[in-house]
Amino acid sequence: MERLITIIRKEFYHILRDRLTLGLILLLPALLLILLGFGVSTESKDITMVAADLSKTDASRRYLEYYTASDDFEILYDALNEDEIIDMIDRNKVKVGLLIPEDFGRMVETGDSVSVQLYINGSADPVQVQTIQLKLSAIAQTSAQDILVEKIQSAGAASAFQIPINALSRILYNPDGDGGIFMIPGLIPIILLMQTLLLSALAIVREREQGTMEQLIVTPVKSWELMVGKMIPYLIVSIFTTISMFFLGQWIFGVSIAGSFWQLLGLSVIFIIGSLGMGVLISNISKTQMQAVYLAVFVVLIPAIILSGLMMPRDDMPLFTYAYSALLPVTYYLEITRGIMLRGVGADMLLSSIIPLIILSVIYSVASVLVFRKRI
Repeated sequence: MERLITIIRKEFYHILRDRLTLGLILLLPALLLILLGFGVSTESKDITMVAADLSKTDASRRYLEYYTASDDFEILYDALNEDEIIDMIDRNKVKVGLLIPEDFGRMVETGDSVSVQLYINGSADPVQVQTIQLKLSAIAQTSAQDILVEKIQSAGAASAFQIPINALSRILYNPDGDGGIFMIPGLIPIILLMQTLLLSALAIVREREQGTMEQLIVTPVKSWELMVGKMIPYLIVSIFTTISMFFLGQWIFGVSIAGSFWQLLGLSVIFIIGSLGMGVLISNISKTQMQAVYLAVFVVLIPAIILSGLMMPRDDMPLFTYAYSALLPVTYYLEITRGIMLRGVGADMLLSSIIPLIILSVIYSVASVLVFRKRI
């Protein structure tokens, strides 16, 4: 028993002496709980919407008010036709589109039945798509019933009237609600992040623990050459991993790339460079491999899985967690993979994700070099 107590006391001494590791162990879980606790939400409020009101009548404007009366939907854009609605959804700017026909007002006033078209972005989580569809159906039924009751009350009889408004829903990109089609383009970025981040996070700190870093420092090798030399092998390996996942996704899960393969591969390389830069940066500021792994997992990987949009939309997150997720390259790469693989859009329609991805990749890569130079 004394020997056991001695070993326990020794390990506690090791933990207490390493203040940085102790701080990470005590503070990071608490901070992560606060971050994710505010960021995780199962509610779908203020669902973004674009509407094309071709009728421009009091009846059509009143019909639109049914969708904005609650916190469920928020009309962000006014479109001129169906093509603009589809374009907005292609660009992932909205989740729902509403097209009101030109004869809407006249048909409602005469008591005839009129159809409106609803478009739903099916590249989102199938559960969320189903929730949106149910909310839209409930609003459409409520509006139709209210109008019908008014007609009955004003005319004094019900026999002459039919259901005034039929809301037809059309789910784009994933009409069957296949969970695999939604998840595979989201899992590829997370798997790539895990591989690149963990491999590169140990690159520098491993050299330091093994005592070989001093030998590299005294050589004529420049800081950026050492960092780039550390990253290129992992870059090549990760590119092969990316290509293999694309083919496995199509071969096993039937998720083909609807857009350009080469555009997706090129943007994947940019994401890999940014992830490697983050890993090397973590490796530079860590003193031990345990610290590096702890920082990589708690600061990047877990928030990336929860906050990047993989499992729940970012739109419902509070400002703090939304801003934190905006600092992760995987957030934008995930939007790119779903855009190209599911919606089949080109790079020109994904600039709102591509530009931040490039900026973050450059920042993290340059920072990894600068931080290392300061430590020499």
